[in-house]
Amino acid sequence: MDKKVLDHDVPTEEPVTFHFLAKFYPENAEEELVQEITQHLFFLQVKKQILDEKIYCPPEASVLLASYAVQAKYGDYDPNVHKRGFLAQEELLPKRVINLYQMTPEMWEERITAWYAEHRGRARDEAEMEYLKIAQDLEMYGVNYFAIRNKKGTELLLGVDALGLHIYDPDNRLTPKISFPWNEIRNISYSDKEFTIKPLDKKIDVFKFNSSKLRVNKLILQLCIGNHDLFMRRRKADSLEVQQMKAQAREEKARKQMERQRLAREKKMREEAERTRDELERRLMQLKEEATMANEALMRSEETADLLAEKAQITEEEAKLLAQKAAEAEQEMQRIKATAIRTEEEKRLMEQKVLEAEMLALKMAEESERRAKEADQLKQDLQEARESERRAKQKLLEITSKSSYTQSMNSSTTALPTDLPSFNLINESLSFDFKDTDMKRLSMEIEKEKVEYMEKSKHLQEQLNELKTEIEALKLKERETALDILHNENASRGNSKHNTIKKPQAQGRRPICI
Repeated sequence: MDKKVLDHDVPTEEPVTFHFLAKFYPENAEEELVQEITQHLFFLQVKKQILDEKIYCPPEASVLLASYAVQAKYGDYDPNVHKRGFLAQEELLPKRVINLYQMTPEMWEERITAWYAEHRGRARDEAEMEYLKIAQDLEMYGVNYFAIRNKKGTELLLGVDALGLHIYDPDNRLTPKISFPWNEIRNISYSDKEFTIKPLDKKIDVFKFNSSKLRVNKLILQLCIGNHDLFMRRRKADSLEVQQMKAQAREEKARKQMERQRLAREKKMREEAERTRDELERRLMQLKEEATMANEALMRSEETADLLAEKAQITEEEAKLLAQKAAEAEQEMQRIKATAIRTEEEKRLMEQKVLEAEMLALKMAEESERRAKEADQLKQDLQEARESERRAKQKLLEITSKSSYTQSMNSSTTALPTDLPSFNLINESLSFDFKDTDMKRLSMEIEKEKVEYMEKSKHLQEQLNELKTEIEALKLKERETALDILHNENASRGNSKHNTIKKPQAQGRRPICI
């Protein structure tokens, strides 16, 4: 810190760009990053390294990390504010992930937004910490790689991180061939370009390798000393200064939590007040509409009353006119009665003539009835004579045709049809075939329902599998990098960053022969 900037090994061209970066990565970001500003700057550093692909991140984890980055920048998701396309200008995913799948920017945004909506209620520092907690479990997190050679001249990579030293194949930066945890290393030193690692177990041979430059050895040693010191310090009680910083950070966090709760309460009260206001406005509009409707109904009632009054006036005039006509009719009746009295004598004479005519008609009717009875008697006599004649003819026919009738009846009996039983058999056969056809149709319907059920079950399973492997279905296999393939192999074996470090302890004596 006492050297001038230009005394360091920096480029001489202008302008000179400096990156403010953390040199030593924490094992547990949540425990070790005490101050919020430190956490924020470290979040920006790790995020940039993931986007620049200096830290390998699998596609599904990239989407989740992007959702936390969006939460940290934009706050809670609001569909009225964060509309489609609001992430179009944001750099959220590594280019390797974007090129690996046949997905449009809109499809990526849709999946990131779906995760983003679930992070509601998280403050910026909480979202950033969740981001770091996921990132610190990535295989390449916090690892500084250096090209080295062993005694045989084999090209290798040395990885230095917060947990220890790791030896990698140049083509595989995810899974170390061998690891030396800091608590199992007794001494680290270098002479010229040769670097020496002495394990704590004296039975294990010393591991030596060569680096390309002396300056690289110095940097490796600095990283080893710093990481080893922090590794041991983390496993001891915190110093008084660190305890004070953590206490202050807890107080600050509690204060901010209370402030957030207060703001949340105020926001909730404001939302409730706005809802109440909206409800009152809605009720006021409803009352105004009801008042308007009542006013219109009143006007219609007044118009109806006017119409009824006019109609009553017309009815009254019609009643007066009818009364006048009734008086005129009464006068006409009186006149007709006076005329009827004068013609009553004429009426009596007319009735007498009518009575005489009725007596004459009665005599004529009696004569007509007598003549009708005589005619009926003659008709009856004629009918009896005809009936006697008919019986005589019938008896004569019976006598002359008795033998021929008997013969014709016998011949008609022998001519009866003989194919009726065959018809019944045919009917039975038809009935049997019909039932058999019904059974076949029923079997076909049952089989069809079974096939439909199996297809529905299969379709449901396909939907579940499609949902599970939605992103995987869009992957372009030919664009997979070596790190993608290695990550998939590790995942299929169940390997993770932490259990690969423990494995070499059982094989600790093997890598010396690399």
